[in-house]
Amino acid sequence: MWHVSLPVWEFAIRGIVVYAAVLLLLRLGGKRQIGQMGAGEFVAILLISNAVQNAMNGGDNSITGGLVLATVIILFSVSFAYMAYRSKRFENFIQGTPTLLIHNGRLIQKNMEKELMNQRDIKIILRRQGIHEFQDVAEAVLESDGSVSVTRKSDLIHEHPADNASPG
Repeated sequence: MWHVSLPVWEFAIRGIVVYAAVLLLLRLGGKRQIGQMGAGEFVAILLISNAVQNAMNGGDNSITGGLVLATVIILFSVSFAYMAYRSKRFENFIQGTPTLLIHNGRLIQKNMEKELMNQRDIKIILRRQGIHEFQDVAEAVLESDGSVSVTRKSDLIHEHPADNASPG
C-alpha cells in the first residue's frame, strides 16, 4: 500500500512531462474549448485523464506514488501560475490572448474561424446576455479563459454622454 515500485524522482519527471503535454494539448485545442465546454469536450477531458494515468504512475498504485504525483502536479501548477504572473510572454503562451469577434456590430469572420465559432455560437452567447442583434454590439471579445465579454453600443453612449452630445 505504501511501497512504491518506481523511484520518487521518476514519479516527479512523469508528472511534469504529462502535465506539460496535456496543458500544451489543451492550449492547442483553443480557448473556447475550456470556457464553453460542451458534452464532447467534457468527455474528452475525462478520457485524457484516464489515458495519461498510467503514463504518470507507471503502473504503480501505491498511496505514496499517488501523493508524490499529486504534490508534483500542484507544485508544477503553482510554478506555471507564478511564471505567468512574472512574464507576460509566458502568460500569453500558456493562456492565450483575447480575440475580437464583433466590432461595431460586424462579425469578424477571420477571428471566428480561427476560434472555430460560427454565427449560431455567437448568437447564443449574445442571447444569454440579453442581446438579440449583432448591430447592438460595440465589441464582443473571446477572452483567454474562454468567456465572452460583450460591450453594448448603448452602454458606450450612457458611459460618455458628453462625447455623444450634438452640437448646438
